[in-house]
Parts: sequence; structure tokens; C-alpha cells
Amino acid sequence: MTREIIATPDAPKAIGIYSQGVRVGRTVYLSGQVALDPATGQLVPGDVEVQVRRVFDNLKAVRNPPAAVSMTPCASRCISSISALFRSSTK
Repeated sequence: MTREIIATPDAPKAIGIYSQGVRVGRTVYLSGQVALDPATGQLVPGDVEVQVRRVFDNLKAVRNPPAAVSMTPCASRCISSISALFRSSTK
């Protein structure tokens, strides 16, 4: 099977040996994302909701580079820090 590295300037750059995503055949694997603004490389200011939206915008950007094919998500995992959730729930 063909393996293709996915890279886009519309999501934060991959750090170290990681890739933003990898396409193997008809399956696309997306790397974990954090709430970084791809233009600045800085964590977006705001509450958990703002940061989660940024994470999903980053994932969408990696999923949709110009050469991407139509994809249906089959699994995702969302991990957040307990302190951020606690701060949000006490407002």
C-alpha cells in the first residue's frame, strides 16, 4: 500500500518526528492536535470551548488538504486536562 505524509500550513506544524497526518491506502490517520493558532504557533486565548473549536479546526485543516479524498471519520478520541474542565464547570 502507498503511504503519503499529509502536511498543510493551515494547521500547526508537526513537532519532532511526527506528521500532521498520514494516508495509507484509503485510510487517513490524523495526529493529535492542541489549540494552537497555526499562524502564530501560540495557544489560542479563551475558555475550553474556544480551544476545542480550534483543535477541531486544526484537524479539519489536516483532513482537507488540496489532494485529500472524501473521508468519513470512523474514530476519534478527545483528551482534555482536568483543570481546564474544572475551571469551565465552575463558571
